Parts: sequence; C-alpha cells; structure tokens
Amino acid sequence: MTDAPSHPPARRDRSQLREERRRRRRRGIQLAVAGGIAAVLLIGGAVTAMVLANQGATTAAPSDAPEPEPIVFPDDEPAAEPGAEPCTTLPVLSSFENAEMVQRLAEGYNAEPRDVDGSCVTVVASKDKSGIAAEEAAVGFSEVAEDERPVMWIPDARSWLGVAREAGGGANVPEEGTSVGSSDIVLAMPEPLAAAIGWDEEPPTWAEVFETADDDQVWTDLDHPEWGGFKLGKTSPVIASSGEAAMLASYGAAAGSVADLTADDIADDEITDEVKQHELATSHYMATPEHFLWHARQSADEGGSAADFLSAVIVDEKSVWDYNRGITSRDGVTRIESDAPAEPLVPIYPSDGYYIADNPAVVLTGAWVDEAEAAAAEDFLRFAGTKEGQAIVRETGYRDLNGELDTEVHEVGALAETSDAGLDFPEPQVVVAMHEAFPDVRKRANVLFLLDVSGSMGDPIETGETKLEAAKQAVELSLDHFSDGDGVGLAAFSEVDAQALAPGEVSAVADIADTRDRFESALATLKPIEWTPLYEAVDTFAKRQADGWDPDRINAIVLLSDGRNETEAPSTSAQQMLDTLEELHHSTPVLVFTLAYGADADVKTLQSISSATGAHYYDATDPTEVDEVLGDLVTSF
Repeated sequence: MTDAPSHPPARRDRSQLREERRRRRRRGIQLAVAGGIAAVLLIGGAVTAMVLANQGATTAAPSDAPEPEPIVFPDDEPAAEPGAEPCTTLPVLSSFENAEMVQRLAEGYNAEPRDVDGSCVTVVASKDKSGIAAEEAAVGFSEVAEDERPVMWIPDARSWLGVAREAGGGANVPEEGTSVGSSDIVLAMPEPLAAAIGWDEEPPTWAEVFETADDDQVWTDLDHPEWGGFKLGKTSPVIASSGEAAMLASYGAAAGSVADLTADDIADDEITDEVKQHELATSHYMATPEHFLWHARQSADEGGSAADFLSAVIVDEKSVWDYNRGITSRDGVTRIESDAPAEPLVPIYPSDGYYIADNPAVVLTGAWVDEAEAAAAEDFLRFAGTKEGQAIVRETGYRDLNGELDTEVHEVGALAETSDAGLDFPEPQVVVAMHEAFPDVRKRANVLFLLDVSGSMGDPIETGETKLEAAKQAVELSLDHFSDGDGVGLAAFSEVDAQALAPGEVSAVADIADTRDRFESALATLKPIEWTPLYEAVDTFAKRQADGWDPDRINAIVLLSDGRNETEAPSTSAQQMLDTLEELHHSTPVLVFTLAYGADADVKTLQSISSATGAHYYDATDPTEVDEVLGDLVTSF
C-alpha cells in the first residue's frame, strides 16, 4: 500500500469537521461511538470452529469466551474407483458473489473418483442473484424442470435462507446451513480517499459513515474539492447480501446498536426517518458489487481516479480482493482481467461491527430431491470441509472455517488478518422486516422510460409476439417495483416525415401513485413507426430530465433500443450526444441505463451511453429475456 498523502488537517481536525457537519445538517444526532458499546460488539473471530460432520450455521463466539481450538481439516477420501454409471447429477446453486468458489469446489470434487451408494457423482454448479434465488426457492423452483432444480443451495449469506422460508419455502429450505467459508462485508474506499479522511487508520462507526455520506462538503473540508460530494455505493438489499448488510447497518446505526437490531427498531418511525435520510446519500442501487466496481475501474482508467464515481461502497472482502488484482465484471457474469488498479481499494472494518457473509450450504428438502441426490450432496459438503476443499476456499478469496485467509489474498486485498468484530446476520424476522420496509425508505427516483419504436420493433420473436409487444409487457410489469412518490414517465422515439422524434413524450414524469393509469394507457398506444434517431432521442431527453434534476432523487432514463442510429434527415451526432452526457454528468447528472434489445441492437453505442453517465448496460439481445432483464434493471431504483 502506498504511503498516505500528507494532509495534517484531515486527521487532526476530524472532530471539528464532524461538528461542522452537525451544524450544516441542523440535527442533533448522537454518534454511537461509546467505547462500552464497541467492547460489547467485539467477538472472537469471523466464524467459530464447527464439527464438520453435523454442524449448523456459524455462530460468533462472545468476546469473553476462550479462543476455540482451530479445526484440523481432514484429508479428502475419494473412492478407489468411481461408482457405477449413470452418475448421480448434483445441481448446486450459488450466488453471483461466491460462484467462483463454488465452481472451483465442484471442479475439485469432480476431479477425483466418487462412489456414493454405489453411483458415481457429477456436481454441476450454477448461479443466480441471491434475492432471485430466494424467491425461486420459496416456490420450489417451480418454473424449472424437476430434473434441473438445484439439490444444494449455497447463498453467500445465511439471511437468504430465512427470507426464502418466510416467503413460504419452509418445506424446501432447511432452517440452518453449514458454512463452507466466509467473507466480511466491509466499507471499501479508494486508497487516497481512505487516507484523506483517516479511516484507514481509525475505522469509523456505521453512524459516522452515514453521517459523513450525508455531507456534500466533506471532501472540500479535507482540501479535495475535486472529489465532489461523498458518493456512497450500495447494492439493492432485495437482491444482494452486501445491500442487506448496508441497510441493516443503517437501521442499526439509527437505533444505536448494529449488533442488537430488532424488528421493533425497523418499525420505529423516528428510526425510519433517520434511515430515509441515510438513503439520500446513495447515488443509486445496483444488483451486484461487480456492477459498482466495474464502473469505479472505468472511472479510474478514464479520469485518473475512481473518486469521480464513488467515495465508498459496501461490499464483501472477496470483491475487494478481485478489484485489487485487476478483475472486474460489467455484467456480473463475464470477468475481465486487467492490470491491478493504480488506486487499490482499502477495506474499512467499522468499529461497531460488520456482517459476515457465511456461505451456508443447505441440502434442499423439496419433493424433487431423491435419496441418491441428497446423499451425493452430503458427500460434496463433506469435501468442502476437507483440507483440499478449504484450500480452494482460501485460494478463491474467502476465509476458511478457522477464519484464515490465503497469504496472497490477504496482501493483495489489504484485508485484515483476523476478523474480530464480525456479526451474524440478524434473525429472519428482522431481515424480512427490513426487506418489507425498503420500498418506503429507499431513495426516490425520477425515471423516464425511453422506448425505441422504430419499424424493426414490429418484428416477431420466438414467443409469437412482436418485439414491441414483449417490451411493453416488460415495462408494465416493471412498474410494480416503484412506490408512491417515485416519478415515472414514458417517451418513445422514431423519425417519420417531418417529425424528428415521434411520438416523443407520451406520459410526463410524475408521481406513479397518480399517473400509473395514464402511463399504461400511453404505453398501450405505442406502435412501430420507421427510423431510429437514437442519438437525437438520448440528447433531447437527457436534457429534459436534467431540467427537472433533484439532488434528493435518482434522476434517470431507462433506454430500450433494438437497432442502430438511422435517420432520414440530418440529426444529432454520436459525439454531440456524448458531449451532452459528459456536460450533464458534472452538473445535473442523469443516469442513462441502457438495454440492448434483440440481436441487431447497437451494443457498443449503448454501452458507451451508460458508461458516460455512470449507469449500467443490460443485455436483452435474446428478446425473450426482456422481462427478466428489465426486472433486474429497475432494482437500481
């Protein structure tokens, strides 16, 4: 790690800066900094030792308990010869975050002969976003053919087991899981920013994190006005574990204790008001940590510093390690390997505790799981706890069941060698209460749906619908994500005769509680027209959205297009459009989320549009997936 820049006022006057922030906000909020609280929250390690044969979920040891004896991991004991064919196929579902670890465990297991009850075994790993997987588990993966449903589920945090059970999945999902490894969920900051504020040496409490994020003058006060306001990145708590951890920490900070958060705290009006204030500092939400970190790397490569995109982001340790070794992912699926960043991330471990992503494996109990599959799953779980399995856990960026890291992971990720303030996720009823409260407390949005209605949108797709019909259905379904107070509007674009943008705005951005009927009626009237004035549409409507820019809202456009810019008359150029977006980005930023729809979509241009605004690109080049992709996209709000 490079030496911290010399900014004496930054470290010497932190208490004075906090007082200035209090005066600006005109609120008498007391920080939960008391040493007694911090002492109570200290616990004895990231994951306590467990008996691998029949262990339950990981449990943090109290601070006054003796240090547990380290687990001596047994050697793997593969079969001398593989069992009879056909092999038992073991489908294992992971989260996006821990997919690499689970895939590597599957490969390690499959590399040796296995004989379980007389049959050979083949583990097949797949992945999905945590929140989506929990929804599917709650209904027994009913949309998947029985022979393809997962037999084992390894979400990256125990919280999702409770979410699935509370949603009706008690018959499918066991109450407790068996941890295969862990990753602390931390606050990650670009190194220069962490050093300037002093959090690399003196970790803040969560209350201090959220108060600082609420201060748009913090970097100016620390002699770095070029970093703009404090930009805090969070994933969606209904999709990702890091988002859950961020929201729970926000409630805990407002309630006075992250470790002792209750469902009653989440229902408290005063605490809710404080959390709503915290959420105003969020730039926008994203589905996975990879989305944020990809944009941070792009910002650093193009502008010299990640500070233009984020000041801090709440992610798991493994994601910090990935970023610092040059691995990012635009879509959470395809990994991009490049040189290590000039500005590595520094993991900050808040002093009043941080949640542990404990990667609990469960053998599902749904009717589709037969005895042979369940036995194979137990054997795979046994392998995960062996010397060989735990080596894979460490090599893929996780702490093993003794809380130990691989040496290179520790050094490259700048991760804490030991984890002594980790917290288990709260009981399921607390997590579910937070999920239910999120629509009320999240930062509100002003969103314009901007749909391509060029002639090609009349082409049929495999479902028998036209592309436009499928897109309209997806947009209508996505409206369910928005809540009263969100401004939502609709515009569409094509060019015909003398109309450069036809039909243009058809439902103005306004509170969806009042205008949903109008929006849906306007949506139903849209028809394919002719040309595709893509650049003109983005340039025009980005400016209009900027005219109504509100710093307390996520100001955005959702752009769906199936083709390339084509106009009959002279129109806005690609460079003029990008210049507009660049200008707005530094004054009244409008996030333009782009969705490539169909095989002929101009993917490169759509990616450039989203990147220029700090938003995200989504791929629906298979148009039959537009419902799912657009549903994923709107979790950014």
